[in-house]
Amino acid sequence: MKSYILSLIAISLVFACQNPKKSTPPAEPFFKLSLAQWSFNKSFRSGDISPYEFARLANELGFEGLEYVNQLYPDVMESEDKLTAISAFVEKNNALAAEYKMQNVLIMIDNEGDLASSDESTRLEAVSNHKLWIDAANQMGCSAVRLNLFGEKNPEKWVSNSILSLSDLADYAADKNINVIVENHGRLSSNIPVLMQVIQGTGKSNCGTLPDFGNFCIAEEGYGSLFNGTCKKVYDPYQGVSEMIPSAFGVSAKSYDFDDEGNETTLDYQRLITIVKDAGYTGFIGVEYEGERLNEEEGIVATKSLLEKIGASL
Repeated sequence: MKSYILSLIAISLVFACQNPKKSTPPAEPFFKLSLAQWSFNKSFRSGDISPYEFARLANELGFEGLEYVNQLYPDVMESEDKLTAISAFVEKNNALAAEYKMQNVLIMIDNEGDLASSDESTRLEAVSNHKLWIDAANQMGCSAVRLNLFGEKNPEKWVSNSILSLSDLADYAADKNINVIVENHGRLSSNIPVLMQVIQGTGKSNCGTLPDFGNFCIAEEGYGSLFNGTCKKVYDPYQGVSEMIPSAFGVSAKSYDFDDEGNETTLDYQRLITIVKDAGYTGFIGVEYEGERLNEEEGIVATKSLLEKIGASL
């Protein structure tokens, strides 16, 4: 009997070695991850790091996509020959994206004029300036350009002026396979029902939104932060993302600080990402860290880790 039992044990061990239990791989998130260049804005603006290091940094941190910010390139924005400077910007960044096997996702356009201005010459100049960046986005294989809607405080005028500018830009971008998207970026653009009135008013299929989790300050002066409590009037971020996401061609995961368990301390990321998923969104989510306690790289990694954790759980 003893030898029989030992034989059974031996046979069991053989089968166990031949058939090791396979571990279940972690679930893939429903989205892809890009890095918003603004996350490194302090380093780039101080001159400590060249903005042309962006592709390398994003690659080293494990991202797939790149979200450029035009204002971080003084060689372009301060050039007297903007067209030539943008051409060099495109050539250099295309080469770097290819070298580091990164995907160009979008260009965030700042400081190119007020698209909602009631002064017609000012508005048209802004439209013209933005078209240069739409051309650049097309040449870089991006899917979108993000723009701002500033220039008018009167809601009715803001809506009508914005519709005119967006319609023009969307028409220009259509045959270039570029989506024209608006971020909630303070003032009236963070008053989401009014913003959606603009988006829907264009009637353009390539005109949409870039919901930013943290930019919901609708105080008249346009300043203040949802994260540190300095904004006097805040639009509900969960309602705002819910209203914007059906028209979204991108998502910006803004973050500021994290607790010991890795959760963002102001925003319920689980709730926000669930809203995004339930809307059927499967594109890029861009990490945009702008906190103070963690350094830029630490904050980026913390945001990325949180998104990956939640994405795998949904």
